[in-house]
Amino acid sequence: MKLYDGGRAPNPRRVTVFLKEKGIEVDTVAVDMGAFGHKSDEITAKNPLQRLPILELDDGTVLCESVAICRYFEELHPDPPLFGIDAKDKALVEMWNRRVELMFLASVAAAFRHLHPAMAGWEVPQVPAWGEANKPKVLDFLRFLDGELASREFIVGPRFTIADITAMIAFEFMKPAKIACPEDLTHVWRWFRAVHQRPSAAL
Repeated sequence: MKLYDGGRAPNPRRVTVFLKEKGIEVDTVAVDMGAFGHKSDEITAKNPLQRLPILELDDGTVLCESVAICRYFEELHPDPPLFGIDAKDKALVEMWNRRVELMFLASVAAAFRHLHPAMAGWEVPQVPAWGEANKPKVLDFLRFLDGELASREFIVGPRFTIADITAMIAFEFMKPAKIACPEDLTHVWRWFRAVHQRPSAAL
């Protein structure tokens, strides 16, 4: 199989961190998204939506979307469990990963894509007002998350999961989006510093 990787972009990075947590090595094809490599004929033939990452299996099946790819590897390599350990735990992981995706990562991405000058050729049209409107959404979610993390080590509970990966990458992405996490959100900062020190987080 081959993983078509987009480097530091948030969604490709989610898969990269996940694979490191699992200790899985996959043949990887680096795609230069800065040079619009994801819009090449080769990538378009595999994913007409022109998005990365892409996992091409040995039988020719093409899997797109970062969480779908992670779920595939979770089924093949269930330990350590990053999607939960039983019915309730799996539901909680799914709940939190969706919250983080829809209410945190998506808002950070909207701010970055609609406000950063480098994204003018990517996000057409850029709507600066929409970018600005998403900045307070990010901070609202972080305040909510800070209260949740007051009583547990990780996003879902005592174990590191896919939800922590998604949240960590969203937090990292705040820097280029020019959104600062308030220093008084001490539980969020404690959590982020801990997950960011894991070997899987190294760039």
